Amino acid sequence: MIEFLSNGLINLKNPAILFFILGLTVALIRSELKIPEPIIKMFSYYLMASIGFKGGYEISRTGLTGDLVISSLLAMTLAALIPIMAFYILRGFLKLDSINAGAIAAHYGSVSVVTFVTAISYLDRTGLDHGGFMVGVMALMEFPAILIAIGLAIYYSSKANGRKSLGSILHESITNESVILLMGSLLIGLITGEKGYTLTKPFFIEPFQGVLTFFLLDMGIVAGRKLHEYGKVGIQLTLFAVFVPVFNGFIGTFFATLFDLGTGNAVLIGVLAASSSYIAAPAAVRIVLPEANPSLYLTSSLAITFPFNIIFGIPLYYSIALMFSGLLS
Repeated sequence: MIEFLSNGLINLKNPAILFFILGLTVALIRSELKIPEPIIKMFSYYLMASIGFKGGYEISRTGLTGDLVISSLLAMTLAALIPIMAFYILRGFLKLDSINAGAIAAHYGSVSVVTFVTAISYLDRTGLDHGGFMVGVMALMEFPAILIAIGLAIYYSSKANGRKSLGSILHESITNESVILLMGSLLIGLITGEKGYTLTKPFFIEPFQGVLTFFLLDMGIVAGRKLHEYGKVGIQLTLFAVFVPVFNGFIGTFFATLFDLGTGNAVLIGVLAASSSYIAAPAAVRIVLPEANPSLYLTSSLAITFPFNIIFGIPLYYSIALMFSGLLS
């Protein structure tokens, strides 16, 4: 417990996290501070391109390794199982209809790029090594969960007539801007290698922390302004939005450690398993399940799970990974 609190304090000393908390405060006191949407969209593109490019560069240095293959297989398995588990919990225990259960499950099976980036920043500060290929692993987790969760919603819904085919859903997921930018920049980093890294370092690497800080300020504002919808979400869904991610993070970290992927990679797989999407999943859900209630899936994902993971979850999964590494070594 002392170690966990210590790790949490380390995260709170990160300027990016403190700016996220500032954003929450701005929203709660109803300040007029607002960051223009085009700037934030540009920053989100920058973050995805930066981590993708750096990941490709790291893979070019290490090559195709066993850790990359095993991590990818584990990530795809988690991305398939988590939305199924979430869907049946939401339908069975929370008594949600299949449309809303599928919409929420899609968010919790998919991943949060910003949570992943923040976790990398956390590992860099603690000095724990991790594989650059993990950005590719993250991209692989984006669309399987969306496909499975929406497929379950369509299957169980009595109003399935007229929906898009699964082929269309697959196309929407694969061509989503976050997947395209992550995988495209990863491929460019892989092709250009050391030369490309040297040329783009002043843009992609050195300003990264500053851009992340400003982006998290805006995410704090957005999350804080959705907290008023707490009553629409309800206490049961709030508990789901905290405890299900923690369970997923525990399982992801355990198996990554069991497969000897390294403590840093185990932390990142745990973070990916625990995170919830607010970019790719909402875009797909709005198109395929338009009658799903946004106040349920957006509030639970963005206003509850996201800040919990940013402030408490990352140091928690870090501590769990260290514990498993000690037990299994």
